[in-house]
Amino acid sequence: MDVIFYAVPGLIMAVALFMAYRVVYRSFQMRSAWNSGLTAQARCLRMYTTSHGGGGDTRVYTTLHHVYEFVTHDGRLVRFEEEDGPGTTVEGDFVTVHYADGPQVVATAHRPSHGRQAAATVGVLTFLGVVVLFCVGFMTTYTDMSSGMDAMGGF
Repeated sequence: MDVIFYAVPGLIMAVALFMAYRVVYRSFQMRSAWNSGLTAQARCLRMYTTSHGGGGDTRVYTTLHHVYEFVTHDGRLVRFEEEDGPGTTVEGDFVTVHYADGPQVVATAHRPSHGRQAAATVGVLTFLGVVVLFCVGFMTTYTDMSSGMDAMGGF
């Protein structure tokens, strides 16, 4: 029975830590694309939305996706998808993309905004840190309480 009081918070912590890794990784990708100084004209090949929620009386969340294609300075054709782009960009439009060269080209059509990116990253990491601390606190408290019960002879 004790396993559930350690497994569930442990699983929640693992998911939170993985999410933190992905947030930091994506932040570094965006920063490297913006700081590389490389830009290209990309064409929007497709625009679509995805929705989730709406069951019962819950809110519906819609995410806008764009698929872009561009040619790097060394002639490679790159196609990538990006979420939360501007709603005014439609199929066939040309946009400026920032990209970092390498074996795996990292690109974004978002305009550079280092402060906004840093604030969003810090905000998400703070929330995930609180989740991890809560789980650690829960497991520690449970351990203290269960060892106290064992010392008193249990119930």
